[in-house]
Amino acid sequence: MNLSPILVLGLGNILMQDEGIGVRVVEALEQSWTFPEHVSLVDGGTCGMDMLDIIASHRRMVVVDAVKTGAPPTTLVRLEGDAVPAFFKGKLSPHQVGLSDLLATLRLQGEGPESTVVIGCVPAGMRITLDLTPEVAAKVPDLVGMVLDELHALGVEPMPR
Repeated sequence: MNLSPILVLGLGNILMQDEGIGVRVVEALEQSWTFPEHVSLVDGGTCGMDMLDIIASHRRMVVVDAVKTGAPPTTLVRLEGDAVPAFFKGKLSPHQVGLSDLLATLRLQGEGPESTVVIGCVPAGMRITLDLTPEVAAKVPDLVGMVLDELHALGVEPMPR
């Protein structure tokens, strides 16, 4: 089993409807699953520099976020490798700039994740409200499943609560 530290980072502004999907997925994971000690689930919110130490201490990172790819709303997305930096160039919101800057800073310091996967959903609405649109809320279980699949591929066996 791979015991290197793994971070599941949910990003987003929960005040802006579907922009908060990453945070909502982390909440769903915490409510329904337990994870080994080397797996950290973190509500990164809008991800400021205060996340530097948290990200630096993990070798693998799974980011869950709203993604704008040009695909239709509610499309589920998985990005890895060279697609991850490209994702940050087509930023949807300011926190993605923050995470991009954090990862660049960590690379300069020779720290941070060896691999990053982004799992997301194209938003259907960005109004000021705490509620996800019904269409995106219906995708939360699928996104949870995608995160669990990533963790399984890393040798992690979460346990249902």
